[in-house]
Parts: sequence; C-alpha cells; structure tokens
Amino acid sequence: MSRFIEIVEVGPRDGLQNEKTLLTPAQRVELIRRLEAAGARRTETVSFVNPARVPQMAGAEEVCAALPTDAARSRIGLVLNMRGWDRAVSTGCDEANVVVCASNAFGLRNQGSTTAEQMATLAAIAERRAAEGGPRLSVTFSVAFGCPFEGEVAPARVIDLVREAAALPLDEIALADTIGVADPWGVRRLVEACRSEVAGKRLRLHFHDTRNTGLANAFAGIEAGVDVLDASCGGLGGCPFAPNATGNIGTEDLVYMLERAGFETGYDLPALISTAEWVCGLLGKIPTASVTRAGLFPLSA
Repeated sequence: MSRFIEIVEVGPRDGLQNEKTLLTPAQRVELIRRLEAAGARRTETVSFVNPARVPQMAGAEEVCAALPTDAARSRIGLVLNMRGWDRAVSTGCDEANVVVCASNAFGLRNQGSTTAEQMATLAAIAERRAAEGGPRLSVTFSVAFGCPFEGEVAPARVIDLVREAAALPLDEIALADTIGVADPWGVRRLVEACRSEVAGKRLRLHFHDTRNTGLANAFAGIEAGVDVLDASCGGLGGCPFAPNATGNIGTEDLVYMLERAGFETGYDLPALISTAEWVCGLLGKIPTASVTRAGLFPLSA
C-alpha cells in the first residue's frame, strides 16, 4: 500500500470554531506555521464568515496577510456567500471552500438559507470565478450522512447534489459527516455512488468522531478509492450550530493508521503530536486524538 493519501489539515478553522477559548490571529498563524512544518500542504486556515456569529474566526484578513505566499502550500478559506467569496479573492487565498448543507433544516439554522438557495450561491460563485478568475474552488456538502434536525439524509439527495455540483466549473467535491453519525458500510456505498457522478473532479471526505466511527469511516472511504481526507490536529473540532457535535478525526491518528499500513502522507508524526500538545495547552484542554495521548509505536529507545 504505497499510495499517497492527501490529508487536508482543518484544525485552524474547523478545529477552533467551536472552542470557548478564542485564539488571537497571531496564535492561529503560529498554529498554521507549526502544522505546515509538520507536513501540512493543504490547510483550512480561515473562515470568511460574520465574526459576530463565529467570533473564533475573527481576523481572517489578518491571518491571511501574515502567511507568505508559498507555491508548495495551499491555504483554504471557508466561504458561505458571495461576500465571503469577495473576501477570499481580496486576501489572495489559494482556495475557497463553499459549504452547502445537504438538509434544509441545518441550512436554515447554520446559514439562514435552504439547500436550493445555497446551491444557487455556489453556481453564482463558480460563474464569477470562471469569468473573472480567483482561487481554486471546492464545495463541501455538510450533514451528508445525517442531520441533527431532520435525521437521516437520503443518499439519493446527496447524489443529486453531487451531480449538480459536478456540472459547475469547480475543482473538488467533499462529503462531510458533520455530526459524526456515519458508518463505514454506508460511507462506502455513498462514495461508490458519488464517484460515478463527479465528472472527473476530486472527491474528498470529512469525518467527525462523535460516535467513535471516524477512523473506520476514513478506512472505508480509502478502500472505496478516495485519496483526499480532512483531519484536525489533536482531534479538535465541532460545529457551533450542531448540538453535541464533537471533534474531527485527529490528524495524528489518521497519519498513524495510514503509515502503519504503508500509505504515504508526507506528515511528521512527532511534530504533529508536539503541535497538538501546544495548541491544546493554549485552549486548556486534553487532546482527544488517541495517538497524542498514547504516544508513538514502536516506542523510541
């Protein structure tokens, strides 16, 4: 198993957005620098959302300005609307990731709009980018495996959304288990169905470990042919608008599992552990990622 698996580090955005302790832009920049030193090549660094709603993400422009351009790295900004897209363009962000909620109930609570309205926004952003240029563009379908308000999300609905997105001029489509309800068998079925609809675009997966199935779901996605997954250093994460949603799968846990099996990730596991301990120290919490708590294996002499 020498295949390369790309791990997109989402700790600086998704990892921090639900924390009670607010890190300063300077602290978030330091986190990004440490993660990149540990091997992160694609990092979700900021969220171009209203800081009144998500104060943990205030100062996005300041964070972007402090990160020098690096052709070997890509910094991703989360975007919910055209205003967010304009901010991403103005900062010179490398990638913009538009979030579309797979259920109307979650969309109305999280973004104040229905799924259809969010898809219309995505299409408008894609058209603007095609006409005027801008950063690479991806879409993440949140609550693709289950919604805290509507319950089960029909796979057919997600497949239809993926098909619609694949017809747009964008680069990557992600399926997110925002509240951690997926199982590996369901993941495999949905990935296999969506891979036939993505029209050559990359498919990415995003898992939360709320119910202790995150790594099993990542395994299932990889077995189904996906080679891009999100993860968060220390297992940090959660959604302010999803009740009881806990952290993402830990980057160090995913790296450990993959590299033990012979996959390549490009990450430095001891540096990831050190970074997780550092950022969790700032937040006053214990890392939830198991590898950081248990340590490396084989044990060093």
